[in-house]
Amino acid sequence: MESLAGAFSEQSPWLQSLIGLVLLALAALLANFILKRVLLRMAAPFLDARSNTADKAAARLATIVPLLIVGYGIEHVPHLPLALVTVVKNVAAASIVVTVAVALAGALDYVNELYQRRPESKSRPIKGYVQVLKIAMFCGAAILVIATLMDRSPLLLLSGLGAMAAVLMLVFKDTILSLVASVQLSSNDMLRVGDWIEMPQFQADGDVIDIALHTVKVQNFDKTVTTIPTHRLISDSYRNWRGMQQAGGRRIKRAIYLDQNTLGFMTEEQLAGMERFQLLKPYLESKEAEIRAWNAAALPGDADAVNARRITNIGTFRAYILAYLKAHDRVHNHLMMLVRQLDPTPSGLPLEVYCFAKTTDWETYEAIQSDIFDHLLAILPEFGLRIFQEPSGRDLRALGARG
Repeated sequence: MESLAGAFSEQSPWLQSLIGLVLLALAALLANFILKRVLLRMAAPFLDARSNTADKAAARLATIVPLLIVGYGIEHVPHLPLALVTVVKNVAAASIVVTVAVALAGALDYVNELYQRRPESKSRPIKGYVQVLKIAMFCGAAILVIATLMDRSPLLLLSGLGAMAAVLMLVFKDTILSLVASVQLSSNDMLRVGDWIEMPQFQADGDVIDIALHTVKVQNFDKTVTTIPTHRLISDSYRNWRGMQQAGGRRIKRAIYLDQNTLGFMTEEQLAGMERFQLLKPYLESKEAEIRAWNAAALPGDADAVNARRITNIGTFRAYILAYLKAHDRVHNHLMMLVRQLDPTPSGLPLEVYCFAKTTDWETYEAIQSDIFDHLLAILPEFGLRIFQEPSGRDLRALGARG
């Protein structure tokens, strides 16, 4: 038997190598099966059931054991060339480095998922920092992989990187700018997930749905998604509507354009008609008393009426709008509220309404605003006023018929 085994070993070295490789592969596969199909399934109840990121990271770490078996076991396979053994060991070691890097990246993703479950994650996201750590980790892993495959020390590669600093700065310019921008956005609380922003230069008008290292995603109100480079949110201007949402009121700022030919003083009959408006009673009583006192003190008894102060229809309409807004149950009384005249234009005299609705919801806000101006436009003729409107063909035909 001993002589037969010696003859077999001398005459069939390739068969011994083949048997050794098969046994090594079976050992690696068996270790992989035990770790992933048995141990990981036993540990599954103790892992986070709300996320599969931890499971994937653990599965990747389990791959290290089969790779170690291959890396150390290849030396014990008989009759293999030394060069082949070295290549297999180096490839196995490089694969271990890659596996560890990918597993750590998965662990960082899991940390980010855990943080996103906390309420402060909306105001201070850490996704950008996680991506920076992953980039640094993969750069280090790439250096180790190259050094392992070349069978050289990583310090030799690191010493050569100093000469490539300028190239690396050029290659990672956007990453560096985005990192600085992410830090500024987070530290100064300039942007949060869920903020409504407007950035016309990128045609962005909607809610922020993701803040990453290189990009910020905005879902527009037409359900399209705009991607904005993170550093552009520092270098360019944009509008953030968070303040409006926190105040609990959305501004109404719209003007009614009045026909200036209809402006004038109110007659006694018109003033008597205004007494029907309950909202105007305090204004009329106060204004009439003020004007009577002024006229009595400033005018002689025989002065012409043209020298006296009188109530105007536009002033009365302004007072009515202000009283109407104060009485409106869906308009904020503690936020700024005013009705003012703007500079006259060829399209009429703008009478601007400035107030805040008691909502930040777009649909409700538009309904409140429309309700207010529906009423104001409909009641305008009661004050002897008329909306300015550009002449149309119908107006010209009516004018021709009169002539």
